[in-house]
Amino acid sequence: MEAQFMKTVLRRGSCSFFDNQKNKKKSSKLFNVFQEKPDFENCNGWSTVINRKKLPALKGSQIGIYVVNLTKGSMMGPHWNPMASEIGIAIQGEGMVRVVCSNSGTGQGCKNMRFKVEEGDVFVVPRFHPMAQMAFNNNSFVFVGFSTTTKKHHPQYLTGRASVLRTLDRHILEASFNVANTTMQQILEAQGDSVILECTSCAEEEKRLMEEEKWREEEEAKKKEEEERRKEEEEARKAEEERREKEAEEARKREEEEERKRQEEEAKEKEEERKRQEEEAKRQEEEIRRRQEEEEARKRQEEEEIRRRQEEEEEERERQEARKRQEEKEEEAAQREAEQARREEEEAEKRRQEEEEARRQEEEKEEARRRQQEEETEEARRREEEEAVKRQQEEEAQREARRREEEAETRRKQEEEEARRQEEEKEEARRRQQEEETTEEARRREEEEARRKEEEETRRKQEEEESRRREEEEEESRRSEEDAEREKQKRGINKKLRKRSQADMNGYSSK
Repeated sequence: MEAQFMKTVLRRGSCSFFDNQKNKKKSSKLFNVFQEKPDFENCNGWSTVINRKKLPALKGSQIGIYVVNLTKGSMMGPHWNPMASEIGIAIQGEGMVRVVCSNSGTGQGCKNMRFKVEEGDVFVVPRFHPMAQMAFNNNSFVFVGFSTTTKKHHPQYLTGRASVLRTLDRHILEASFNVANTTMQQILEAQGDSVILECTSCAEEEKRLMEEEKWREEEEAKKKEEEERRKEEEEARKAEEERREKEAEEARKREEEEERKRQEEEAKEKEEERKRQEEEAKRQEEEIRRRQEEEEARKRQEEEEIRRRQEEEEEERERQEARKRQEEKEEEAAQREAEQARREEEEAEKRRQEEEEARRQEEEKEEARRRQQEEETEEARRREEEEAVKRQQEEEAQREARRREEEAETRRKQEEEEARRQEEEKEEARRRQQEEETTEEARRREEEEARRKEEEETRRKQEEEESRRREEEEEESRRSEEDAEREKQKRGINKKLRKRSQADMNGYSSK
């Protein structure tokens, strides 16, 4: 960008440096900001913006130029650039610059700054960052600035007659700041100037605050260094303690290792002595065991001989018992066969008797069935005769019963007709009574409903009266609080105005 700007300034058009040297007769001249009529001027200073119309060499570039001259004790009103970043160079005097982070930059490591600039110092203000330049009471402050765009852009001022707040709706401002209309009007009209404002001792105050911040930062840095030094000393002390503990631990481990080795050697010697004793004991035990084994072998041989003789005797005894059991088994088998033959004969006799008995019972049953059939046939004939007689009697009884039923039905119908007539009379009387009761109940309900509505209307009117009374009390309380707040704000504003008037008078008297 700078290379393009220099190329444009040196080579482009009739305003280039070499063209001015070669052809001084041309009408175009170099642009002198101090000879040009300022774009804005008041008793507090002036400012000039150099655009492509004033300096054609800027055509095709993306750089704008401006010059600001602040008189003693004045300030470039707080403003921000919505279109470009600004690069400033102090060319005369010294001043203070205050830069505040925008809302979009507060969460990205942005930091509010105030710094002092002298002749030759360069300062940069990013886009959207509110700023203010201030001159000291003892000298004026002149600086030239470059913006990163030549497009039309108007700085947005926060105070004075050119304040952007004046373009907003008054009701929105009142709601945003939560103040009354008169208070907001006093705030907006408190500053009568615009762009360049009178601000006596503002630069000194900013310098004092900057020095205080610097002193606090130095103190914090010292505290941080002291803390780091203490931390390093603490770490060194801990490291020394750890080293000593480590050395002591190593010495203790060496002693333990030596003690362990000594104990191992003693244990090894004891183990060797124990092994020798065990070998001696083992040898003695083997000798004793060998003798015992020889003794046991001799005893086992004797026992084997005795057991062999006992086994032979046992075998002989078992052979005799087996022979005896065989004889007993043969006798038992013969007895079982004889018993089996006897049982079979008895069972055959028993089956023959049972078959004879079954045949006899079957014949008796057949005879009984035959006699029963004859008796049933006789009984059926007798029942048929009796049923015929009974049917005849029943028919006579039915005819008599029908006659009596017809007579009873006639009497019943007459009685029902009489009962229905009486029931209709009773129903009519009951209906008339119910109508009278219904009419009376409806009249009573209407009276009850009217009385309830009247009570509800009375209670509603009382509640409305109570609500209206509370609202009037709350409105009266709110008005009192607003009046007190407005009175308090008015006293604060008057106090500030008196202080400012006193400061202005002191400034004029000192001048």
